[in-house]
Amino acid sequence: MRPELILWDWNGTLLDDVDLCQDALNRLLARFGYPQQYTREQYRAVFGFPIEDYYRRAGFDFARHSFAELAESYMQDYIPASESCPLADGALYALEAFRTAGVRQVILSASPVTTLERQVRERGVLPYFDRLLGLGDIYAKSKVEVGLSFMRESGADAARTVMIGDSVHDFEVAQALGVQCVLQSAGHQPPETLRTTGAPVLPGLRQAADWILQEKEK
Repeated sequence: MRPELILWDWNGTLLDDVDLCQDALNRLLARFGYPQQYTREQYRAVFGFPIEDYYRRAGFDFARHSFAELAESYMQDYIPASESCPLADGALYALEAFRTAGVRQVILSASPVTTLERQVRERGVLPYFDRLLGLGDIYAKSKVEVGLSFMRESGADAARTVMIGDSVHDFEVAQALGVQCVLQSAGHQPPETLRTTGAPVLPGLRQAADWILQEKEK
């Protein structure tokens, strides 16, 4: 059965900000006096949600600096730098494929909603989406509450909804919403981590879109 709704993750899925996030982590570590630095693959290995736990894995000591202080400093660095981040490879292909198939598309992101709206608008892809759902602050707790509210208010059929993301958290959100999940491994977490969920894992957005549309035709 073809899906009626795609719930898109944004960061690392449609927006290619992985290299920026790796660099921003390294700058944050240096700014607060930590010696360690992370390669791209090392960053992808430690990244995850909740963000507090990711910061701990990266080596931050909250007894020295609070999570709130670190998160604010990170976002002050990240937000202006993110203006240069491109759409992910295959993003336009996937967005167009779903629009052509008549599938509604909504972004469900852990980004502050004001940041999300600006980033989507600046990249010229706002017309693809029915709604942009983000969080109300910079601390990126969880997308579950926002997603549940949307599913209730919109009357979307969970059985015909697929979430596309790049993290274990996206799978956990999909589970909480009662929707299917497809993960792509070109984002913030590596394929071996994503495969622990048991969800389909594809190498990129082109493959994910094709798999969803072809699989649902069966």
